[in-house]
Amino acid sequence: MATDETKDAMREKVKDKYGQAALRVIATGGTGCCGTAPSRDGADPITSNLYDTGQTCGLPQEAMAASLGCGNPTALARLVPGDVVLDLGSGGGIDVLLSARRVGPAGKVYGLDMTDEMLALARDNQRKAGLANIEFLKGEIEAIPLPDAHVDVIISNCVINLSGDKDRVLREAFRVLKPGGRFAVSDVVVRGPVPEAVRRSVELWIGCVAGALEEREYRDKLAAAGFASIEVEPTRVYETEDAREFLAKSGIDADAIAPEVEGKFMSAFICARKPAS
Repeated sequence: MATDETKDAMREKVKDKYGQAALRVIATGGTGCCGTAPSRDGADPITSNLYDTGQTCGLPQEAMAASLGCGNPTALARLVPGDVVLDLGSGGGIDVLLSARRVGPAGKVYGLDMTDEMLALARDNQRKAGLANIEFLKGEIEAIPLPDAHVDVIISNCVINLSGDKDRVLREAFRVLKPGGRFAVSDVVVRGPVPEAVRRSVELWIGCVAGALEEREYRDKLAAAGFASIEVEPTRVYETEDAREFLAKSGIDADAIAPEVEGKFMSAFICARKPAS
């Protein structure tokens, strides 16, 4: 189990990486690349091609450029007008902006992020998009700055796996959801054993890989937090060549390790519900 010192150090590394990513977007006006390791065809195997142009039409380019997620929770969360939504680790705000369109003026979307640079970028993207039903909050997903039973839906995009205390994140998510509320997140999930070299890699942890939970462990942690109706739906499974790219990036012997991780890492849509009573 990670110590408090290890968790704090990991949090600072994550904060620094995503702060630098936001600054690159600001500096380039959204034309630069903020992704992690590119795939063999030049696109990041985790973050690329998550949103279609019909969804993002009219949104600031900077919001798309700052997207470092592994899925598209807004496409699967079944948001309806009037919902109150919370995005854990909202980054440059792409999923907040998309959700705000879905819930309409009668709804509201909170974006929670711990990185000042990302919050500044997200608020600027909100201004450019002209959406009033949004509030960005500074804070950590392990200690959500909202009252109990306050939101209808929690979304997140490849952020929970970055936390060193996932049990606390899930307990906090359960706390702020209204009875009957929905947990609907995209995250990287592991199926089967993974080489220790991958788990030890801080760079892979920050890059949405080595912090991933095994599928059964994710289900068990959600249940322990109080959630019911838990489902894990794969949305993108990473093959050996995808693994080779992100392993080589961290200095691991990709040729030796990549075959052992083929098909074990996947982006998944994870949904659950807080019981109504």
